Amino acid sequence: MQETTHFGFKDVATTEKQSMVRSVFDSVASKYDLMNDVLSFGAHRLWKHYTISASNVQAGDKVLDIAGGTGDLARAFAMKVGDTGQVILSDINAAMLSEGRKNLINKGTSGVEFVQLSGEHIPFVDDSFDCVSIAFGLRNVTDKDQCIREMHRVLKPGGCMLILEFSKTDIALLEKFYDFYSFNIMPQLGKIIANDEESYQYLAESIRKHPDQETLKKMVLDAGFGLCEYHNLSGGIVALHKGIKK
Repeated sequence: MQETTHFGFKDVATTEKQSMVRSVFDSVASKYDLMNDVLSFGAHRLWKHYTISASNVQAGDKVLDIAGGTGDLARAFAMKVGDTGQVILSDINAAMLSEGRKNLINKGTSGVEFVQLSGEHIPFVDDSFDCVSIAFGLRNVTDKDQCIREMHRVLKPGGCMLILEFSKTDIALLEKFYDFYSFNIMPQLGKIIANDEESYQYLAESIRKHPDQETLKKMVLDAGFGLCEYHNLSGGIVALHKGIKK
C-alpha cells in the first residue's frame, strides 16, 4: 500500500507532496513578501525580530537558515555574524531562493551564501553550525521528524535550533476570528493580490495540520535536543521553539 501524507486537508502520496509544495511556492514567490505584510498586518516582521533576538548569535558564528525564502532572517543574521561569520540561506524551491538572492542584493547585504537543499537531507557534515533556523517552513516539510533530526545533526554541541511557525491559540475568541480570517479572507486576498486563491487555501490548511506547541516540543526533544522551550507570539497564532543541542 502506498504511503500517504497530508497536503493541506488532502491525503496525497508521500512521494508527491514535495512537488506539490514546490508548485505552490513557484506560484507565490514573486508576491511572497507583499502577501506576508498584507496577511499578517506586518506582524511577521516582529515575529522574525523576536526570533533573531532569541538566537544569541554572535560575531563569527556560522548560521544555516532552512526554507529561508526571501531572506529576512538571513539578512538579520548576516548583520550579527559580521565579516568573520557565515550565513547560508537555503531553500528547496529555486524560485524562492532566487527571490531571496535578489532581495539581499537589492538591500546591499553581503556575505550570505545561497544553497538549494531539502531540510530532510542537509548536505553538510555533523557539528557544522552554531545556529540553524527555519521560519514558516517546517509545516511544508514531508517528514518533519527527519528535518528536525537533520538540524540536530549539523548543529555544534551547545548550538541553537529555532523553529518559527504558525501554531495553536487557546484563546477561544481569537481562534474563532483566526479561523474565519484564514479560510474566508486569506484565499480571497491571495486571489486579488497574487492571482492565486488555491495556494493560499493550501497555506491556511497546512497551518491547521501542523503540530501544536507541546507536540512539536516533544518532537524536538525526541530528536536528541537536550533542551526545548517555546514562546507563544500573538496569542499563540505563532510560536517560536528553541532547542539546544547537548
